[in-house]
Amino acid sequence: SFSTKGSANLSDTPTVRQPVTSAHMIINDVVSDKDAVSVSSDGKIVHGQYGDLGAQEGIPLEFLALLRPAAEGAVVTSKLGHSGTLVVFGATQAAGLAAVQLWKGKAVVAVVGGEHSGNVEMMGIVKDLTKEPGFAVAEEYAMEKKNFSDMVDATANGSKIDAAATETYLSDFKENVIDYSKAYPDTRPAAVGESHLDFDGKDKDSELFRDNMDPYLAQYPAGSPSLDPSKVDTFDIKQYEIFKSKFGRQTTAVITGDDVGDFSPAQVFSGMTLAPEGAPDTLADGEIPFDFSLTRNDIDIPCEAAGPVAGAVIAVTPDLEVAANALAGAKSLREKAEALQFLTQAQRNAYAAATSVAAQATKVGSPVYVVGGTLPGFDSLEPATEDVKEAISAMEIDESGTSRLNYFIQVFRSSDFPIYEDYAVHRNKEGSPYQIIVTK
Repeated sequence: SFSTKGSANLSDTPTVRQPVTSAHMIINDVVSDKDAVSVSSDGKIVHGQYGDLGAQEGIPLEFLALLRPAAEGAVVTSKLGHSGTLVVFGATQAAGLAAVQLWKGKAVVAVVGGEHSGNVEMMGIVKDLTKEPGFAVAEEYAMEKKNFSDMVDATANGSKIDAAATETYLSDFKENVIDYSKAYPDTRPAAVGESHLDFDGKDKDSELFRDNMDPYLAQYPAGSPSLDPSKVDTFDIKQYEIFKSKFGRQTTAVITGDDVGDFSPAQVFSGMTLAPEGAPDTLADGEIPFDFSLTRNDIDIPCEAAGPVAGAVIAVTPDLEVAANALAGAKSLREKAEALQFLTQAQRNAYAAATSVAAQATKVGSPVYVVGGTLPGFDSLEPATEDVKEAISAMEIDESGTSRLNYFIQVFRSSDFPIYEDYAVHRNKEGSPYQIIVTK
């Protein structure tokens, strides 16, 4: 039998947390003592690379462990002049995230590497950090080099949404309506594909299949009556506006709980082609702010130019580092193709997206800098004392509780549970979108 005699009741034992005296980044799958800060006996903060930082009471110790990548972000943005548009690859890496936030120009175009682009929460965070006219996209979009380049050009040089091509919209609408009527005719019990009426059961049940299926489908919206193409051709812009207005009244009725009966747009459209309607008294241009209208058609929304691309910042990601080193020795196109053949898809994607980002700067004669490591063929900058000071200043939390530089971290308190140090390294290998910090 199991005896509890002499056993301690763990639920009554309070957990006493040990004081935290140091915080460490994980570099190359090792808890770093260089990218780390510790608290001295007199309360000062000492960085493993930059030495004595003073008291620093307004900055969390975990943030100060990230001082080197923050200083790298400070030095590249300062070197590029804080004017115009900055393009950043690896925007969730520590140094890349610093560059995104410390840029004082009008816009940042941020590209999130494939290791984090699938994390919806982190993508949302980066998008919030890149205010218009800047934007943030996943690595996969940067690989579409022409589209990405057009987006960057529109950000840097400005763009304008021209007035809608009225006839084009109307022509497309008519074509879609006819296609819909053919795909979902009202000869079926509901607006469903033909496959829904195919019977694939046992022969003994086939006779009753339609007897059961037809009433079941009848609860759904009906299909479209057959349309006469010549009648559809006479459907003009004014009739389209009247047709569109019916959706607004239907929506209002649903919200207010009015009994509106069945609303079948296809049947409404068919009736209007046979007997055109006059505009109701409630239909007036400008009645609904920002409502899409083919008759008003006065769209004129300019996109402010952020200024030319000042440069590009490439934060080293694990996949990009492998790909860049593999291709470093390749001279001919054949050698590059052979090198790419032995890379994973993630590594090839990272290389393609990073080169796409670099191209946005090189095509206008602007520099490209690497942060968070080194890559063959690209320059890196070493932070000076003033860059370190700028990074510390940006980290300081003001009286309102905000700071210019924010990190999104996950802390593993190995001072309380030593095994957490090994788990933090494991978590970092998995590619966490957060900065992993180990406290001791």
